[in-house]
Amino acid sequence: MSTDRSEAAPSRTVPSDLTGRRIAGYRLEREIGRGGMAVVFRAEDLRLGRTVAVKVLAPELARNDVFRKRFEHESRIAASIDHPHIVPIFEAGEAAGVLYLVMRYVDGRDLRALLDREGPLALDRTVRIAVQVASALDAAHAHDLVHRDVKPGNILVAEGTDPDHPEHIYLTDFGLTKKSLSLTGFTTVGQFVGTLDYVAPEQIAGKPVDGRCDVYSLAAVLQEVLTGRPPFVRDTDMALIWAHLHDSPAAAGLGEWVDAVLARALAKEPEQRYASCAQLAAALRGAGERAPVELRAAEPVRPVRQPPGWAAAVVRAPRSPQ
Repeated sequence: MSTDRSEAAPSRTVPSDLTGRRIAGYRLEREIGRGGMAVVFRAEDLRLGRTVAVKVLAPELARNDVFRKRFEHESRIAASIDHPHIVPIFEAGEAAGVLYLVMRYVDGRDLRALLDREGPLALDRTVRIAVQVASALDAAHAHDLVHRDVKPGNILVAEGTDPDHPEHIYLTDFGLTKKSLSLTGFTTVGQFVGTLDYVAPEQIAGKPVDGRCDVYSLAAVLQEVLTGRPPFVRDTDMALIWAHLHDSPAAAGLGEWVDAVLARALAKEPEQRYASCAQLAAALRGAGERAPVELRAAEPVRPVRQPPGWAAAVVRAPRSPQ
C-alpha cells in the first residue's frame, strides 16, 4: 500500500503509535504502508506463529454503521475468492475500537516502488504484469466485486517461480471501501473512493459502476508503466478531474497498435471500452506482437486547457445517494 498522490478518500487519522501493540491475536511489528484511511503493518500471528499483514482502519470508520456493514459484507466476499493473483484474506473483524483486515504477507514491493526505482518497463514485462492483474480483477468481477482503486500501490510484485515467470503479481486492497456491482445492499455512502490519476469518469460522476471501471483504471496504470506518466498530468486535482471527464488522454507514443489499445480502454463511456480486463490484456499482448517497440519516454505533456471556473461547482455539487 502506498501513499499515491490525489487519493480521493475521506480525511481520517490512524494512530501512529500502534507498533508493538496487539490487535486480536496479532502483534504489530512494523508499519509497511500508510494511506488516507488505513495503515498496514507486518505482524505476527500469535496463534499460528506466521507472518501476516494487518491493515488497521481509522477509528472513525468503525463508528459508521453503514461502512461497518459494507466492510463486513465485502470482506467476506473478497475472502471467498481463491485466486493465485489476489492476496488472500485470512480474517476481518473489530477489536479495540478499530476495524482490521488480516492478509497474507507478500515479500516483495509494490509496482509504485518498482517504477520509482526502475522507471518505465519494457512492453513484454508490462504485458506479463497486465495479464496477471487482469485475471485477478475479472475473478473479482465474477463475484460481483469491483475494485475501484486499481493503482500501482495496490499491485504487489513478488519473485516468480522460474525464468519464464520472473515475477508473481498480487492485487490487494479488496473488501475495504469498494462498492459491489449490485445497486442494492450496502452501497449508499455518498463518496467515491479511488486515486485521481487512475479513476474512471463514471466514478467521479457518481454513476453506477461495473467491471469496466477497473478496465479504465488498469489502462491508466499500464500507460504509466510503459511511459512513466499516467494518461493525464495536471497541476491541480480539479484540473485532473476535469481531464478524466472531458479531455482526450495523452497518446502513449508507443506505436499505433499499442496507442489504439490504451485509447479504447480509456474511453469516457464504459460501453466503448473492452468488456473485461482480460480482453484489455490480450489486446495489449497482440499489439506488442504486431508492432514491437523499444521502450522510450513519453513526449513532454502538451499545454492543456484548464477547466472553466464553473467546473468546480459542477464537480463538487452534492450527489444524490445511489
